[in-house]
Amino acid sequence: VMRLARKIDLPGRGVTIPVITSLPEANWVVETGIKPVSNPGLSQKNMTPYTLAVIVPFSNQFRRDAAKLYDELVRALPAALGKKFDATVFNGTAPGTGFDVLTNCTAQSINDNSNQGAYLTLVKADTAIAAAGYDVNGYALSPQARGVLLEACDTTKRPIFINTIAEGGIPRLLGQPAYYSRGIYGAGNAVSGTSGQSGYVAAKDDVLGFAGDWANALYGVVEGVNISISDQASLTIGTEVVNLWERNMFAVRAEIEVGFVAMTDAFNKITRTHV
Repeated sequence: VMRLARKIDLPGRGVTIPVITSLPEANWVVETGIKPVSNPGLSQKNMTPYTLAVIVPFSNQFRRDAAKLYDELVRALPAALGKKFDATVFNGTAPGTGFDVLTNCTAQSINDNSNQGAYLTLVKADTAIAAAGYDVNGYALSPQARGVLLEACDTTKRPIFINTIAEGGIPRLLGQPAYYSRGIYGAGNAVSGTSGQSGYVAAKDDVLGFAGDWANALYGVVEGVNISISDQASLTIGTEVVNLWERNMFAVRAEIEVGFVAMTDAFNKITRTHV
């Protein structure tokens, strides 16, 4: 999300953002004729920050004896926050009001058996977003989408995305940049035995990625990622309260206050049906 959406400065109390819903329209007039008046349509969205956090406990001996591994784990904490932020925006439930998610945006499913299925689905998403009054300018994809796109071939068995395979991935789709995140994938669950039918299996859609007009998506951060270390606190691990100082341990906490809003009709999700 943070590589595609626009960033704004977000105060701790949140912010109200003006949104253009329609542009003024010009028209032709005859000589000396009255010039037309057209007002833009305006609305507003409220962006509220919510705290995303994780705490990881370590022993002092681990930091001493596996210093490089410890450093790598601490460096991974901001990425864990980013992954959860992506997962929430694309497939999750909003933490509260003033925070938009794309979970219920229009889905385009790769549900045919033709080799061109993935390509045609992207075209359908592009067409639908254009019909809603927006322009696709970027794709957010899961790693699982990469294989689906690489196997897409034309009727002569030539890869459709042949110009990008040499680069080891799919950096652009239909002329627009593509970015990858593990937090985007959403696994659909096949349900069996419903309605009293033995052996019945209902197909579900896996979410592979999203196409959209990212000029109509905003995220805000209050202070950036905050890292804190303590050996004096007590942690609740499961049902047990652990005193860090008493056990010769310490904990690293990473947190961020972040918000997200979007015009959800500017996005389509790309899914793939499975049983």
